[in-house]
Amino acid sequence: MCAEKLAKTQTIDLRRKLIGPSCKIFFSDNPIKMVRARGQYMYDERGQRYLDCINNVAHVGHCHPDVVLAGAQQMETLNTNSRFLHDNLVLYAQRLQATLPARLSVFYFVNSGSEANDLALRLARQYSGSQDIITLDNAYHGHVTSLIEISPYKLHHLADAPLKPFVHVALSPDVYRGKYKRDHPDPAKAYADEVRDIIARVQSRGGKIAAFIAESLQSCGGQVIPPAGYFQQVAEHVRKAGGLFIADEVQVGFGRVGSHFWAFQLQGDDFVPDIVTMGKPIGNGHPMSCVVTSREVAEAFMSSGNEYFNTFGGNPVSCAIGLAVLDVIAKEDLQGKALRVGGYLTSLLEKQKEKHPLIGDIRGRGLFVGVELVRDRSTLTPATAEAQEVIYRLKDERVLLSADGPHRNVLKFKPPMCFNTDDADFVVDKMDAILTEIEAATGLNTTNAVNGKNDVNKRKGYYQKKAHFIHSGKYF
Repeated sequence: MCAEKLAKTQTIDLRRKLIGPSCKIFFSDNPIKMVRARGQYMYDERGQRYLDCINNVAHVGHCHPDVVLAGAQQMETLNTNSRFLHDNLVLYAQRLQATLPARLSVFYFVNSGSEANDLALRLARQYSGSQDIITLDNAYHGHVTSLIEISPYKLHHLADAPLKPFVHVALSPDVYRGKYKRDHPDPAKAYADEVRDIIARVQSRGGKIAAFIAESLQSCGGQVIPPAGYFQQVAEHVRKAGGLFIADEVQVGFGRVGSHFWAFQLQGDDFVPDIVTMGKPIGNGHPMSCVVTSREVAEAFMSSGNEYFNTFGGNPVSCAIGLAVLDVIAKEDLQGKALRVGGYLTSLLEKQKEKHPLIGDIRGRGLFVGVELVRDRSTLTPATAEAQEVIYRLKDERVLLSADGPHRNVLKFKPPMCFNTDDADFVVDKMDAILTEIEAATGLNTTNAVNGKNDVNKRKGYYQKKAHFIHSGKYF
């Protein structure tokens, strides 16, 4: 059934006329008009099916019937704010708490990841009595002013946007491209010591740290997986200085990493954040999010004297949907599936790395996987143009994938959790063919890649041909 109300050209014209020009659209030279979706597939106005490899919002699958039914049934019964008693609110909080360490037991329900992270900063600043925040390079935590200030991923692209004096940027714990790589004897300690040194500099000027905030796995920063032990050591430094550790699970929570329900748990059972934020997958597309913290932090927030009220946060419909999402994750063993299918996908990609010199690194956990493309494995020169070419060519093959990271050269897999091994085979086969063609066009071969050499003239011509696509914004 087609849900198209306007011709595609009319939709494009009205969007250009009525929607803010800074609101980005994928494939702007020929955008896709989606009219329906189910599971891991989306359909355009002509009925063409696209495999969705990027939508970590539709966590249990687009339009999952159990989630749709739960929302519809509650919506036709009651929807109101949390100043009235309702069972859904407390039952949902109880279910979420069962997935978390015991110390994280007090919940605040809000409506978006940005709201959640903004509230987390408020909690930390009230608790510590300070404004100073340590964030990671290339981090993205949301679109409101307080979060743009601590999101280098956005700040790097803004003119005349210097860091606020209360914002301090630590190195991203990237063991592939970062300062301390996999061959370092202890990259976790080395990166954590960088945070320790920032704290010392702040204190030397009479300042105090309110919080360290990090995505449990960096997403926009390029699918960065922190080395084991990094968060524990950072938390020790931050807490010693009177601050809190905020784990941003907005992109990677709810079983996506497979081995654990929350990505921060990858660091080990001995690590518990002071505050955890949740969003995107929590409602499978319904706008909801959450902050959870300890009783101690919650009571410090209450001591400010300000009541916290959120009109829509924790409403009965949102909580019914949240409960349904948790039910589907359990009923369909989606966390286990993320582990199994994610492992299968990663093994396929590792085989492609052996075949294609453009692939510099494969990294990820579960169904959160990054493929970093480089022009030279010795120098790690980012293959930005090639990554964008892959994305665009995959779109022609009706596969949706995106590229991100500071150089926009990391292909990002974060599909709905119903993504299966057949889907993995399909997308990797398409990538294989595309990479083979690109490497042939650029004169890149395995021997030259290993030796750090390539056909300069072929590659120069290829990059000039593709450069206009990137600068015109026609790619992701």
